[in-house]
Amino acid sequence: MASHRRPKQPSRTRVTVLTTAAAAAVAFSAQAANAAPSEKPSKDEVKSKVDALYEQAEQATEKLDGAQEKQEKLQKEISTIQDNVARGQEELNKLRDGLGTMASAQYRTGGIDPSIQLFLSSDPDTYLDKASTMDQLSAQQVEALTKIQGKQRELAQERAEASSKLKDLSATRTELKKKKDEVKSKLAAAQKLLNTLTAKEKAALDAEQAQAANRSSSRVDLGNTGSASGRAASAFAAAQSVIGSPYVYGASGPSSFDCSGLTSWAYAQAGVSIPRTSEAQANAGTRIYSQSDLKVGDLVIFYGDFHHVGLYAGNGQVLHAPHTGAVVRYEAISNMTFEFGVRI
Repeated sequence: MASHRRPKQPSRTRVTVLTTAAAAAVAFSAQAANAAPSEKPSKDEVKSKVDALYEQAEQATEKLDGAQEKQEKLQKEISTIQDNVARGQEELNKLRDGLGTMASAQYRTGGIDPSIQLFLSSDPDTYLDKASTMDQLSAQQVEALTKIQGKQRELAQERAEASSKLKDLSATRTELKKKKDEVKSKLAAAQKLLNTLTAKEKAALDAEQAQAANRSSSRVDLGNTGSASGRAASAFAAAQSVIGSPYVYGASGPSSFDCSGLTSWAYAQAGVSIPRTSEAQANAGTRIYSQSDLKVGDLVIFYGDFHHVGLYAGNGQVLHAPHTGAVVRYEAISNMTFEFGVRI
C-alpha cells in the first residue's frame, strides 16, 4: 500500500528570511532606478578643491626643496671629507715609509730596535702607551710614531664622519623621492579635477584669475620702493623683471620659480644670499609683525607652517609665485594667511 505523507512545509523562519530578502531586493532596485545621477561639480567647487590641492602640493614642495638643499650640502661635505681622507692616507704612507727608512738604517748599523720592529707589524698605539717602549726609542723615532698615531686617529674620525653622512644622505634621498611623489600626486589630482571642466568653464576660471591679478597690480604703489633698503629694492626690481614667469615646483629661476625659489633668486640678483626654503627664510632676518611696518622688498611669510613666501610690493600687496598653473604676479596679502614679514 502506497504511503501518503503530507509534503513538508517550510519553516516560519525560512519564509520570513526569504520574504525579507525579496523585499530588500525590490526596494534596492526601486531606489537604484529612482536615484538621480551624481551631479558634476560646479566650476567654483572645482576651483576650491584645486586650490586646496595646490596648497598641499606647495607644502610638499617646500619640504622637497629642503631635502634637495640638504642633499646637495651633504654631497659637498662627503666629497670634501673623502678628499681629506685620501690626502691623509698619502701622508700616513709617507710617515710609515720614513719610519721604515729609519729601521733600515738601524739594521745596517747593528740591528732594528725591538720597538720599531714590533711597530712595523701592528698598531703603534699599543707601544706609545708603554713607557718601557718609549724609553727604547730615539727622539726622532718618538716624533715619527707620534705623527703616525695622530694621523691614524684623524683618519679614523674622518672615515666615521663620512660613514655617518652617507647614511644621512641615503635617508635624505628617500625623503626627497617621497616628497617628489607627493607633489606629483597632488598635482595629478588637481589636473584630473580641472579636466572635468568644460572649455567655457576653464576660460571663465582663467579670466577670473587674470582679473584678480590685474586688480592687485593696479593697487601696487611703486613709489614706495624708495623706502626700501638698497638691496631690498634691488631684489624687488629683480622679481618684477620676471613677472609672468610660470610657477614650477622646485624651480629657482631664471625662467620659472616656486615661491621660495623666486625670493631667493631675487635677493641673489641683489648680491644677498638667503636660505632656499620659505621656512628657513622666515628666520633669515628681523621679523615684522605689523603689515603697516612692512617696506617694499621685505619677505612676507604666510600660513602657520611658513610654507609660502613672497616679496612685499606696497599698499597691502605681495609679489610672489603662487602655485602650479599660475605665474609670478601681484596679489593682495589678505588673500592668504599672513604671519609676519622678514627684513633681510
